[in-house]
Amino acid sequence: MNLLARVRSFVQDHHLLTTGDGVVVGVSGGPDSLCLLHLLLRLRDEYALALHVAHLHHGARGADADADAAFVSALAHRWGLPVTVVRRDVPAIAAAHKLAFEEAARRVRYTFLAQVAQDVGATRVAVGHNADDQAETVLMHLLRGAGPAGLRGMRPAAPLTAYRLLGEVAEAPIPSALVLIRPLLSTPRAEVERYCAEEGLEPRFDRSNLDTTYFRNRLRHELLPLLETANPNIRRRLVRTAEVVAADYDLLSQILDQVWDEVVVSETAEAIFFDRVAWESQHRSLQRALVRRAAYRLRPHLRDVSFVHVENAVRVARAGKTGGQATLPGGLALTVGYDRLVVAGVELDFLPVGPTLPPTVVLDVAFPGITPLLDTGWFLEAVWLEEWNRAEVEANTDRWTAYLDGDRLGDRVLLRTRRQGDRFRPHGMGGHAPRLTDWMINAKLPRLLRDRLPLLVAGGEIVWVCGYRVAETVIVGPETRHVVRFRLQATEAR
Repeated sequence: MNLLARVRSFVQDHHLLTTGDGVVVGVSGGPDSLCLLHLLLRLRDEYALALHVAHLHHGARGADADADAAFVSALAHRWGLPVTVVRRDVPAIAAAHKLAFEEAARRVRYTFLAQVAQDVGATRVAVGHNADDQAETVLMHLLRGAGPAGLRGMRPAAPLTAYRLLGEVAEAPIPSALVLIRPLLSTPRAEVERYCAEEGLEPRFDRSNLDTTYFRNRLRHELLPLLETANPNIRRRLVRTAEVVAADYDLLSQILDQVWDEVVVSETAEAIFFDRVAWESQHRSLQRALVRRAAYRLRPHLRDVSFVHVENAVRVARAGKTGGQATLPGGLALTVGYDRLVVAGVELDFLPVGPTLPPTVVLDVAFPGITPLLDTGWFLEAVWLEEWNRAEVEANTDRWTAYLDGDRLGDRVLLRTRRQGDRFRPHGMGGHAPRLTDWMINAKLPRLLRDRLPLLVAGGEIVWVCGYRVAETVIVGPETRHVVRFRLQATEAR
């Protein structure tokens, strides 16, 4: 089967083209893009394609880059195709964004191609990545410690919005329907070069492809040839690995979509909250995937969320220590709450540890009885215990349960949030009563939680900072005769 037939089959298998598509073809002037453009010309009538050539001058390589731009422009005119040639100062953009030149060039190039597609009304952007490029990409991701998403390598088709573009380079938002396609992704570089020779195509030569200071070039010219001494088919094996991992990843993504709806209880632009019990019930693979997806949804610009970051976050979450925190890339952190896990920016200083109340709210506590905490999904249960054991009381590990000396509570018990001037006499401080705000800071209560945390008040004194500490004055001790158990619980709706 000749190359045209194989590429046609690949296009059909992966649904890369539909009849009447407008296609912007990224053409550098090298063999891959020249081969791609020539093949698409041969498929043009079959698919009724509207082809448009696009070439980006990167503002580097001097006269060679100028000659490349002139070559592509002349070629497009000779073949009767519209062409857009634009120059961008990629070195300056890389410096401004603190990016490596390779990464900046990739982002600027895709942004440019997307902009041209939008300008000419195209639905596809075609680029000339081949099977050898795929092998290099998989190996590069493997060396960087990527997970399944990275080991898939490049995809035959993907929405351009899935790529990390440079928004300020584009003149308008990128349409979500715009698709990047790679018709040559299963074609080895040797076949591309042979096709160019057979068809009399004379591609340009980019000397920068020999510069081994670039990571990809080192893989291409040094590491892969070395690996071929151990396995001559290493490139093909890497490409097949990408295909296998891609299929597995697609299946995992389908499962993850279902699990996401079950585990996520709240999602905003700033934070994603997982139900802790639901998260803990998932397979470890899905636990990792949930954390990774949360990071990417909150920080779409992230290119890699490494295994080390994800695994540390999973370890902290599985340990289950309330207040535990693991750092993630992009200024994010996973924090363990009482019944929630939250992935959010560390600057939010927010821990969803359980029940909260709107500031200034005061509730009379049914004593004994049930007191709903408004519409928060939580309630406070107060029970006089007919039988109790001091050792069991002291062994209590549930932070939302407090055993208090009932004879010291008085007739009226309230739930409220903090007020200016509040003081608190915490158990274990020898009767000292610091300002409540100072105590909260020293106890490392999250700042945004301090105004909303329920406080149990009796006789005008704070007797329980709910979830954190009981007051010295109401501790169950040797002389206690009657015990009241206060327990904050989530309703079934929660």
